[in-house]
Amino acid sequence: MNRNQVLPQVQLSSEPSALKRVDFCAPQSYQGAGFLAISEMPRLAQEASTVIAGDGFDWQMQTYFEGSPASDPHQILDLDLNGRIHLICQRCLQDCAIDLAEKRRFIFVATEAEADDYPMEDEEQEPLVASQHFNLLETIEDEILLSLPLIPKHPDGFCEPHASVFGIDEADEGADERENPFNILKNMKKNS
Repeated sequence: MNRNQVLPQVQLSSEPSALKRVDFCAPQSYQGAGFLAISEMPRLAQEASTVIAGDGFDWQMQTYFEGSPASDPHQILDLDLNGRIHLICQRCLQDCAIDLAEKRRFIFVATEAEADDYPMEDEEQEPLVASQHFNLLETIEDEILLSLPLIPKHPDGFCEPHASVFGIDEADEGADERENPFNILKNMKKNS
């Protein structure tokens, strides 16, 4: 095959089963788009507090080859993710919709050793090991999981007041200032 020849472009099916076996070793480039419901990604479904109709992620991807034909061109995967998942707000412990929009770039390498040796300071793209049975669905799910906030919470001022969750009666709120716990310990030490 002549390296200057334009590679065929293959349209990926948006079916989750088709995304589990993509041949990224073939001399062709890919493009595809679709929607994945939370239920189609089991590890992500475990993180969700509730699943509402319409929750899930739109995905769009394309691969292309970068580099001169004289050198060995590298296959690049661009992945865009946009969607919503419901998690538990860590302020009020109520359901909270989290919207995510992520763009990722990957470079395909031939072996795990090449992936391990890939420079960590390259923050623009991450290595993936190309295979004939590459699980793109798993990669999409991994990237969504990595994008979830460590401490999900509503925006400031949007939490529903549930003071009883924190052991404070709503009637007591504002009625009297609570004493500083360190002063209580200090007083206890004096009295002993």
